[in-house]
Amino acid sequence: MTHTLVAILAGLAILANAVVYGTDVFAAIVLRPAITAVDDRTLTQLLGHVHRIADRRFPAIGAGGLIAATAMTALAAASGRGVSTAAGALATLALIAFLVIYTRISKPVNTALSAAAVADRVPSDARRLQARWDSVIDGRVALQTFALAALCVGLAAA
Repeated sequence: MTHTLVAILAGLAILANAVVYGTDVFAAIVLRPAITAVDDRTLTQLLGHVHRIADRRFPAIGAGGLIAATAMTALAAASGRGVSTAAGALATLALIAFLVIYTRISKPVNTALSAAAVADRVPSDARRLQARWDSVIDGRVALQTFALAALCVGLAAA
């Protein structure tokens, strides 16, 4: 029974974090270069509204993924599943690091661009804001990749 619960929690963590991972990969390889071809008003309107919507919907998905990864790790540890415990702990640490980067760097940019888009104004530092957001997207993708790989190992070892 414990094996099944560990596997279910790992699966839920994988599914939730795959949503965030896929979105960040898209942002890194498609959205980031595409934004360089538009003017500051288009950048502000597009990304401001994207961030406004995403920042309302994604927290539940990300939190669910982190909670599932943490619960999987705790349950694996309690049942003596060493590989699943280690993999889950590594995934959880990666997700926490991701959350710190998001909260400290990405979220303030999201908030500024969202407010500007809603107010229908273009911040004088729109490109600087976007450059700050872009500066951490590769790291966010790397952390999500690592977390997903660790969760897959945890699932396989369950």
